[in-house]
Amino acid sequence: MQSDNNGGNDSHSKRSILKWTAGVGSAFAVMGILPNFGISRALAANLGRGDIGVLNYAYALEQLEAAFYSQVLKTPYRHMSDKENDILSDIRDHEVEHRNFLREALGNNAIGNLKVNFAAVNFQDRSSVLTTARTFEDLGVSAYNGAGKLLKKADYLLAAGKIVSVEARHAATIRDLIKPLSSSFAGSDVINNQGLDKARTPAAVLQAAKPFIKTPITMNRL
Repeated sequence: MQSDNNGGNDSHSKRSILKWTAGVGSAFAVMGILPNFGISRALAANLGRGDIGVLNYAYALEQLEAAFYSQVLKTPYRHMSDKENDILSDIRDHEVEHRNFLREALGNNAIGNLKVNFAAVNFQDRSSVLTTARTFEDLGVSAYNGAGKLLKKADYLLAAGKIVSVEARHAATIRDLIKPLSSSFAGSDVINNQGLDKARTPAAVLQAAKPFIKTPITMNRL
């Protein structure tokens, strides 16, 4: 996995982290699953069962997105504008914060660091990068939508709802970068006839993400 690079934007990230933890950190604090620093995690990627399994599922997806956007900013595509750099930097920071938050919340129950595979992505080509970003963001939104019903604790559902709302903002922004000022931000491929976001099961999401993740992931207890 590529290392994260905040590009000299430490103060921005710190402010974002404070806002993020103020919004959802308290939900996990009251559940008693505080950060578990210094504990090595197993390399196996068995998500586990129940709510822990669902949180690990989300953590796996956030690892993928954080790694992708970190690479995008490390090797910017040709002719990336300042505006696009700012947008993609903000999205990267959000995904890194989501990933770190879930990892710390899971503590010793967290799966290990996943190995990613971005061989199919041409990071020097704008279309390749943004098309992949759209795939990841749309997949993430549908994943949270589909997994919500599997959560038992209301506080977990609250936290997941706050994350998915940010992911949906990302998805709309990426779609607007690809096709500005169009209705594609809420196209029929992601919104159903009732005006609701589409949902995918964990099995469908992991199958779609499989080409980008080298580490085998098992979810037989979700």
